[in-house]
Amino acid sequence: MSAQDTPELRPTMDRLAADGIDVVRVTYPDLIGTDRARDVLLDHLPSARDHGLAFCRAVYHTSPQGDVVPVAGGLDAGLPDVTVRPDLSTLRALPWEPGVAWCLGESTDPATGSPSPESPRDLLRSVLARCEQAGLRPVVGPELEYFLLEPDTAAPTGWRRYGQGVTGAVYTAGLRADADNHLLPALRRLRDLDIGVISGNHEFDAGQFEINLNHSEAMDAADRAFLFKAAVKELARKEGKLATFMAKPFNDAGGSGFHLHFSGESAESADDSATGTGAGHNVFDDPTGAYGLSDTARHAVAGILAHAPALAALLNPTVNSYKRFGPDTLAPWLVDWGLDNRSAMVRVPPERGCGTRLELRLGDASANPYLAVAALCAAAVLGIQDGNEPPAPLEGYGYDPEKSPPLPTTLPAALDALEADDALTEVLGKAFTASFLSYKRNEVERFNHHVTDWEFAEYSYHL
Repeated sequence: MSAQDTPELRPTMDRLAADGIDVVRVTYPDLIGTDRARDVLLDHLPSARDHGLAFCRAVYHTSPQGDVVPVAGGLDAGLPDVTVRPDLSTLRALPWEPGVAWCLGESTDPATGSPSPESPRDLLRSVLARCEQAGLRPVVGPELEYFLLEPDTAAPTGWRRYGQGVTGAVYTAGLRADADNHLLPALRRLRDLDIGVISGNHEFDAGQFEINLNHSEAMDAADRAFLFKAAVKELARKEGKLATFMAKPFNDAGGSGFHLHFSGESAESADDSATGTGAGHNVFDDPTGAYGLSDTARHAVAGILAHAPALAALLNPTVNSYKRFGPDTLAPWLVDWGLDNRSAMVRVPPERGCGTRLELRLGDASANPYLAVAALCAAAVLGIQDGNEPPAPLEGYGYDPEKSPPLPTTLPAALDALEADDALTEVLGKAFTASFLSYKRNEVERFNHHVTDWEFAEYSYHL
């Protein structure tokens, strides 16, 4: 099909061509949030949009090691296709890849035209529809950390922390902890990518960075967090380095978090634009309410606390995730909430008025942004519908298991909690939940059969 056959697409194609772009990279997330993509020559964009791009559905079920996990609808169905069409409203030029524009892809079942059951973006869309029915339009601000690594042939993994040996450099910028000047060029390129990047700094551990994103409507926020993670990893590759959002990559360092700042606008008054949040009233704010929070906000806190064990499966989705938890890690491992208290799982920052929000500190950086945001919104809307009040907020430094119940301490326990949470899985969808549980339990099984370096060091010489 030629561009002449689709005249409504001609202005977009002319604009891209005028900007020197001849390739469109159509990208979408798999089940664990890894970016899958295909490069489409500009002349063939009309066909990609109208007929779609065929991908094997089992790509959603493919492990990081390349194994096709036996999830229903994949191997058992003969490895059928999904159809991915470019969402041209998300087009943006890639600042570091001349001639290439990036856009998100929408995945459907070619037989029915309905969304693919495992599509993370469609899962979030369905949860947000449930929120809309309850009169809530969620607003989310993602906050992500990552480690930057550099090659080291002497290291067992082939990598060492960038800036290894630098200590005490939390909340710093400049060359003190960033000798190769990684952060500034990354910030500028991410700014030019137009994904709402605000600022960045070196974090607590050597080679660890945090880059903050603006808040926006929940789908837009998840889209931007997904593109951010893919972009940071790609920029690191261009430096000859590795950026990892793994929860805890080193024994002698802390982990990387994925905190979600969460508020809500009234669905009746919120701005209808994709990213606009200025026109809607912040329904979490109430100067006359307890703690300056509205009933809606307190009910949302209660819902997040009630469903926290199940949320862990989606916000801490790997075997490695649970090695990030523990006393004095500043990673929450108890189910609690507090007022401007960073040792709580749910922190309520001190701002009120239009800045009233909750901060869910549970997630780690390995979480799929779409699933993390969907889980948070699902738990919050269930709490709002139930109308329950949270317990008293945490006072002082937390991490006291006599005050609050613990979260699951392993991925299998979190998966069991998710499966047992009928209310949450009803909002997420039974088909999606079954696929996610199958995929992740296969991951646990593969890990349990793998001999680790720790086991060899512990047992080989003396036993």
